Amino acid sequence: MLNRVNRVVVIGAGFVGSSYAFALLNQGITEELVLIDLNKEKAQGDAMDLNHGLPFAPSHTKIWYGDYSECGEADIVVITAGSNQKPGETRLDLVEKNTKIFKGIVEEIMASGFNGIFLVATNPVDILTYAVWKFSGFPKERVIGSGTILDTARFRFLLGDYFNIDTRNVHAYIIGEHGDTELPVWSNADIAGTAISKWAESKDGFRQEELDQIFLNVRDAAYHIIEKKGATYYGIAMGLVRLTKAILQNENSVLTVSAYLDGEYGQKDLYIGVPAVVNRDGVRDIVELELSEEEQQKFIHSVDVLKKTMNSAFPAGK
Repeated sequence: MLNRVNRVVVIGAGFVGSSYAFALLNQGITEELVLIDLNKEKAQGDAMDLNHGLPFAPSHTKIWYGDYSECGEADIVVITAGSNQKPGETRLDLVEKNTKIFKGIVEEIMASGFNGIFLVATNPVDILTYAVWKFSGFPKERVIGSGTILDTARFRFLLGDYFNIDTRNVHAYIIGEHGDTELPVWSNADIAGTAISKWAESKDGFRQEELDQIFLNVRDAAYHIIEKKGATYYGIAMGLVRLTKAILQNENSVLTVSAYLDGEYGQKDLYIGVPAVVNRDGVRDIVELELSEEEQQKFIHSVDVLKKTMNSAFPAGK
Protein backbone atom coordinates (compact mmCIF):
# COMPACT_ATOMS: atom_id res chain seq x y z
CA MET A 1 0.00 0.00 0.00
CA LEU A 2 1.43 3.33 -1.06
CA ASN A 3 1.87 6.11 1.47
CA ARG A 4 -0.48 9.05 1.03
CA VAL A 5 1.25 12.10 -0.43
CA ASN A 6 0.22 15.75 -0.52
CA ARG A 7 -1.23 16.99 -3.80
CA VAL A 8 -1.76 20.62 -4.76
CA VAL A 9 -3.71 21.53 -7.89
CA VAL A 10 -3.28 24.98 -9.42
CA ILE A 11 -6.13 26.28 -11.58
CA GLY A 12 -4.66 28.95 -13.83
CA ALA A 13 -1.12 29.00 -15.24
CA GLY A 14 -0.91 32.75 -15.69
CA PHE A 15 1.51 35.08 -13.93
CA VAL A 16 0.31 34.24 -10.40
CA GLY A 17 -0.25 30.52 -10.93
CA SER A 18 3.13 29.88 -12.57
CA SER A 19 4.96 32.04 -10.00
CA TYR A 20 3.23 30.11 -7.21
CA ALA A 21 4.21 26.77 -8.78
CA PHE A 22 7.83 27.93 -9.10
CA ALA A 23 7.96 29.12 -5.48
CA LEU A 24 6.28 25.90 -4.30
CA LEU A 25 8.92 23.81 -6.08
CA ASN A 26 11.75 25.93 -4.69
CA GLN A 27 10.56 25.40 -1.12
CA GLY A 28 9.70 21.71 -1.51
CA ILE A 29 6.27 22.10 0.10
CA THR A 30 4.26 19.39 -1.69
CA GLU A 31 4.93 15.96 -3.21
CA GLU A 32 2.55 16.38 -6.17
CA LEU A 33 1.77 19.50 -8.18
CA VAL A 34 -0.83 19.57 -10.95
CA LEU A 35 -1.25 22.49 -13.35
CA ILE A 36 -4.59 23.13 -15.07
CA ASP A 37 -5.29 25.89 -17.57
CA LEU A 38 -7.54 26.55 -20.56
CA ASN A 39 -4.32 27.19 -22.46
CA LYS A 40 -3.12 23.59 -22.35
CA GLU A 41 0.17 24.27 -24.12
CA LYS A 42 1.11 26.98 -21.60
CA ALA A 43 0.41 24.63 -18.67
CA GLN A 44 2.25 21.76 -20.39
CA GLY A 45 5.22 24.03 -21.04
CA ASP A 46 5.27 25.19 -17.41
CA ALA A 47 5.20 21.59 -16.20
CA MET A 48 8.13 20.67 -18.46
CA ASP A 49 10.11 23.74 -17.45
CA LEU A 50 9.52 23.14 -13.72
CA ASN A 51 10.48 19.47 -14.02
CA HIS A 52 13.81 20.49 -15.54
CA GLY A 53 14.57 22.34 -12.31
CA LEU A 54 14.04 19.26 -10.11
CA PRO A 55 17.77 18.40 -9.89
CA PHE A 56 18.21 21.69 -8.03
CA ALA A 57 15.10 21.47 -5.81
CA PRO A 58 15.27 20.78 -2.03
CA SER A 59 13.05 17.70 -2.39
CA HIS A 60 11.33 15.69 -5.10
CA THR A 61 8.04 16.95 -6.48
CA LYS A 62 6.01 15.15 -9.15
CA ILE A 63 4.76 17.85 -11.52
CA TRP A 64 2.40 17.45 -14.45
CA TYR A 65 -0.26 19.10 -16.57
CA GLY A 66 -3.68 17.67 -15.79
CA ASP A 67 -7.42 18.23 -15.94
CA TYR A 68 -10.20 18.73 -13.40
CA SER A 69 -10.43 15.00 -12.64
CA GLU A 70 -7.04 15.38 -10.88
CA CYS A 71 -8.73 17.49 -8.18
CA GLY A 72 -10.44 14.43 -6.72
CA GLU A 73 -7.31 13.38 -4.81
CA ALA A 74 -6.03 16.89 -4.08
CA ASP A 75 -5.46 18.24 -0.58
CA ILE A 76 -5.56 21.83 -1.79
CA VAL A 77 -6.95 23.42 -4.95
CA VAL A 78 -5.55 26.89 -5.55
CA ILE A 79 -7.56 29.10 -7.92
CA THR A 80 -5.55 31.83 -9.62
CA ALA A 81 -7.54 31.85 -12.89
CA GLY A 82 -9.67 34.75 -14.01
CA SER A 83 -9.51 38.13 -15.66
CA ASN A 84 -6.56 40.29 -14.61
CA GLN A 85 -6.79 43.76 -13.11
CA LYS A 86 -6.02 46.31 -15.81
CA PRO A 87 -4.45 49.76 -15.35
CA GLY A 88 -6.99 52.13 -13.78
CA GLU A 89 -9.31 49.26 -12.86
CA THR A 90 -10.14 48.50 -9.21
CA ARG A 91 -10.32 44.97 -7.86
CA LEU A 92 -14.05 45.38 -7.34
CA ASP A 93 -14.51 46.20 -11.05
CA LEU A 94 -13.63 42.57 -11.77
CA VAL A 95 -16.46 41.03 -9.76
CA GLU A 96 -19.04 40.35 -12.45
CA LYS A 97 -16.81 38.73 -15.06
CA ASN A 98 -14.79 36.67 -12.58
CA THR A 99 -17.86 35.43 -10.69
CA LYS A 100 -19.14 33.90 -13.93
CA ILE A 101 -15.76 32.30 -14.62
CA PHE A 102 -15.61 30.89 -11.10
CA LYS A 103 -19.02 29.24 -11.26
CA GLY A 104 -17.85 27.03 -14.11
CA ILE A 105 -14.51 26.29 -12.47
CA VAL A 106 -15.99 25.27 -9.12
CA GLU A 107 -18.59 23.04 -10.79
CA GLU A 108 -15.79 21.18 -12.61
CA ILE A 109 -13.76 20.81 -9.42
CA MET A 110 -16.69 19.52 -7.37
CA ALA A 111 -17.58 16.98 -10.09
CA SER A 112 -14.18 15.34 -9.43
CA GLY A 113 -15.14 14.51 -5.84
CA PHE A 114 -12.74 17.06 -4.36
CA ASN A 115 -12.92 17.20 -0.56
CA GLY A 116 -9.89 19.25 0.44
CA ILE A 117 -9.31 22.96 0.98
CA PHE A 118 -9.87 25.77 -1.51
CA LEU A 119 -7.39 28.64 -1.69
CA VAL A 120 -8.54 31.63 -3.75
CA ALA A 121 -6.19 34.33 -5.05
CA THR A 122 -8.11 35.91 -7.94
CA ASN A 123 -9.43 39.44 -7.45
CA PRO A 124 -11.66 40.74 -6.01
CA VAL A 125 -10.52 38.00 -3.67
CA ASP A 126 -12.96 38.54 -0.79
CA ILE A 127 -16.01 38.35 -3.04
CA LEU A 128 -14.65 35.47 -5.14
CA THR A 129 -13.82 33.49 -2.00
CA TYR A 130 -17.45 33.98 -0.94
CA ALA A 131 -18.46 32.80 -4.43
CA VAL A 132 -16.39 29.60 -4.11
CA TRP A 133 -17.96 28.94 -0.69
CA LYS A 134 -21.44 29.41 -2.15
CA PHE A 135 -20.82 27.41 -5.33
CA SER A 136 -19.03 24.54 -3.56
CA GLY A 137 -21.28 24.10 -0.52
CA PHE A 138 -18.13 23.50 1.56
CA PRO A 139 -17.84 24.36 5.27
CA LYS A 140 -16.63 27.95 5.64
CA GLU A 141 -13.39 26.77 7.29
CA ARG A 142 -12.25 24.99 4.13
CA VAL A 143 -12.61 27.92 1.75
CA ILE A 144 -9.87 30.52 2.27
CA GLY A 145 -8.90 33.62 0.30
CA SER A 146 -5.46 35.18 0.16
CA GLY A 147 -7.12 38.24 1.75
CA THR A 148 -4.68 40.80 3.08
CA ILE A 149 -1.75 38.39 3.44
CA LEU A 150 0.17 40.35 0.78
CA ASP A 151 -0.89 43.77 2.10
CA THR A 152 0.32 42.72 5.54
CA ALA A 153 3.63 41.58 4.05
CA ARG A 154 4.01 44.90 2.23
CA PHE A 155 3.24 46.72 5.49
CA ARG A 156 5.82 44.72 7.43
CA PHE A 157 8.43 45.21 4.72
CA LEU A 158 7.98 48.98 4.54
CA LEU A 159 7.96 49.38 8.34
CA GLY A 160 11.09 47.25 8.62
CA ASP A 161 12.75 49.34 5.94
CA TYR A 162 11.74 52.58 7.68
CA PHE A 163 13.02 51.53 11.10
CA ASN A 164 15.96 49.50 9.72
CA ILE A 165 14.66 46.27 11.31
CA ASP A 166 14.39 42.80 9.77
CA THR A 167 10.85 42.62 8.35
CA ARG A 168 10.37 39.21 10.03
CA ASN A 169 10.58 40.94 13.41
CA VAL A 170 7.85 43.44 12.55
CA HIS A 171 4.39 42.42 13.74
CA ALA A 172 1.64 44.47 12.13
CA TYR A 173 -1.58 43.75 10.26
CA ILE A 174 -3.57 45.13 7.38
CA ILE A 175 -7.22 44.04 7.64
CA GLY A 176 -10.45 44.56 5.72
CA GLU A 177 -11.07 44.37 1.99
CA HIS A 178 -8.06 43.49 -0.13
CA GLY A 179 -8.38 46.81 -1.88
CA ASP A 180 -9.00 50.50 -1.45
CA THR A 181 -10.83 50.32 1.91
CA GLU A 182 -8.28 48.17 3.74
CA LEU A 183 -6.82 49.60 6.95
CA PRO A 184 -3.67 49.36 9.07
CA VAL A 185 -4.11 48.23 12.67
CA TRP A 186 -1.64 50.69 14.18
CA SER A 187 -2.98 50.04 17.68
CA ASN A 188 -1.60 46.49 17.60
CA ALA A 189 1.59 47.08 15.59
CA ASP A 190 4.89 46.38 17.31
CA ILE A 191 8.55 45.50 16.84
CA ALA A 192 10.01 43.13 19.42
CA GLY A 193 7.04 43.72 21.71
CA THR A 194 7.47 47.49 21.62
CA ALA A 195 4.70 49.56 20.06
CA ILE A 196 5.40 51.22 16.71
CA SER A 197 4.51 54.55 18.33
CA LYS A 198 7.45 54.11 20.74
CA TRP A 199 9.82 53.29 17.89
CA ALA A 200 8.60 56.38 16.09
CA GLU A 201 9.23 58.58 19.15
CA SER A 202 12.83 57.41 19.28
CA LYS A 203 13.49 58.05 15.59
CA ASP A 204 15.40 61.25 14.81
CA GLY A 205 13.37 63.69 12.74
CA PHE A 206 10.25 61.52 12.81
CA ARG A 207 7.05 62.94 11.36
CA GLN A 208 3.64 61.22 11.59
CA GLU A 209 3.14 61.92 7.89
CA GLU A 210 5.89 59.40 7.18
CA LEU A 211 3.92 56.55 8.81
CA ASP A 212 0.75 57.69 7.06
CA GLN A 213 2.61 57.56 3.76
CA ILE A 214 3.83 54.04 4.49
CA PHE A 215 0.23 52.86 4.66
CA LEU A 216 -0.70 54.70 1.46
CA ASN A 217 2.23 53.00 -0.28
CA VAL A 218 0.90 49.65 0.96
CA ARG A 219 -2.67 50.32 -0.14
CA ASP A 220 -1.68 51.59 -3.58
CA ALA A 221 1.22 49.19 -4.20
CA ALA A 222 -0.67 47.09 -6.73
CA TYR A 223 -1.56 50.13 -8.82
CA HIS A 224 2.09 51.24 -8.92
CA ILE A 225 3.35 47.76 -9.83
CA ILE A 226 0.68 47.26 -12.50
CA GLU A 227 1.59 50.63 -13.99
CA LYS A 228 5.26 49.64 -14.14
CA LYS A 229 5.14 45.96 -15.16
CA GLY A 230 1.52 45.10 -15.99
CA ALA A 231 0.70 42.76 -13.09
CA THR A 232 1.69 41.70 -9.57
CA TYR A 233 2.65 38.08 -9.02
CA TYR A 234 5.85 37.38 -7.07
CA GLY A 235 4.65 38.71 -3.72
CA ILE A 236 1.25 37.00 -3.83
CA ALA A 237 2.86 33.76 -5.01
CA MET A 238 5.11 33.77 -1.94
CA GLY A 239 2.10 34.51 0.27
CA LEU A 240 0.17 31.58 -1.21
CA VAL A 241 3.11 29.25 -0.63
CA ARG A 242 3.27 30.40 3.00
CA LEU A 243 -0.43 29.65 3.35
CA THR A 244 -0.02 26.25 1.65
CA LYS A 245 2.78 25.35 4.04
CA ALA A 246 0.67 26.34 7.06
CA ILE A 247 -2.07 23.99 5.87
CA LEU A 248 -0.06 20.97 4.76
CA GLN A 249 2.22 21.07 7.82
CA ASN A 250 -0.66 21.71 10.24
CA GLU A 251 1.16 24.74 11.66
CA ASN A 252 -1.63 26.64 13.43
CA SER A 253 -0.04 29.80 12.04
CA VAL A 254 -1.67 33.22 12.28
CA LEU A 255 -2.06 34.71 8.80
CA THR A 256 -4.24 37.55 7.51
CA VAL A 257 -6.49 35.66 5.13
CA SER A 258 -9.93 36.23 3.71
CA ALA A 259 -12.05 34.26 6.17
CA TYR A 260 -15.79 33.96 6.75
CA LEU A 261 -17.13 36.07 9.60
CA ASP A 262 -20.05 34.68 11.57
CA GLY A 263 -20.33 37.24 14.36
CA GLU A 264 -16.62 37.99 14.78
CA TYR A 265 -15.88 41.74 14.75
CA GLY A 266 -19.67 42.17 14.96
CA GLN A 267 -20.08 41.13 11.31
CA LYS A 268 -21.81 38.24 9.55
CA ASP A 269 -22.03 36.53 6.18
CA LEU A 270 -18.99 37.81 4.34
CA TYR A 271 -15.38 36.95 3.64
CA ILE A 272 -12.87 39.65 4.55
CA GLY A 273 -9.20 39.94 5.50
CA VAL A 274 -8.57 39.25 9.20
CA PRO A 275 -5.90 37.40 11.19
CA ALA A 276 -6.83 33.72 11.46
CA VAL A 277 -5.27 30.53 12.81
CA VAL A 278 -4.65 28.22 9.85
CA ASN A 279 -3.94 24.48 10.00
CA ARG A 280 -4.64 21.22 8.16
CA ASP A 281 -8.38 21.69 8.60
CA GLY A 282 -8.32 25.22 7.15
CA VAL A 283 -9.28 28.19 9.32
CA ARG A 284 -9.31 26.98 12.93
CA ASP A 285 -10.13 30.32 14.58
CA ILE A 286 -10.58 33.99 13.77
CA VAL A 287 -8.28 36.23 15.81
CA GLU A 288 -10.30 39.23 17.00
CA LEU A 289 -7.94 42.15 17.46
CA GLU A 290 -8.88 44.87 19.91
CA LEU A 291 -9.35 47.76 17.51
CA SER A 292 -9.35 51.44 18.38
CA GLU A 293 -12.60 53.32 17.80
CA GLU A 294 -11.24 54.84 14.59
CA GLU A 295 -10.09 51.42 13.36
CA GLN A 296 -13.50 49.93 14.14
CA GLN A 297 -15.21 52.58 12.03
CA LYS A 298 -12.82 52.04 9.12
CA PHE A 299 -13.37 48.28 9.32
CA ILE A 300 -17.15 48.76 9.28
CA HIS A 301 -16.74 50.99 6.21
CA SER A 302 -14.69 48.28 4.50
CA VAL A 303 -17.37 45.70 5.32
CA ASP A 304 -20.11 47.97 3.95
CA VAL A 305 -18.27 48.51 0.66
CA LEU A 306 -17.73 44.77 0.22
CA LYS A 307 -21.32 43.90 1.09
CA LYS A 308 -22.72 46.48 -1.33
CA THR A 309 -20.73 44.96 -4.18
CA MET A 310 -21.36 41.40 -3.01
CA ASN A 311 -25.12 41.92 -2.80
CA SER A 312 -25.20 42.83 -6.49
CA ALA A 313 -23.51 39.52 -7.35
CA PHE A 314 -25.38 37.45 -4.75
CA PRO A 315 -28.86 38.91 -4.13
CA ALA A 316 -30.51 37.83 -0.89
CA GLY A 317 -31.75 34.28 -0.98
CA LYS A 318 -29.39 33.14 -3.75
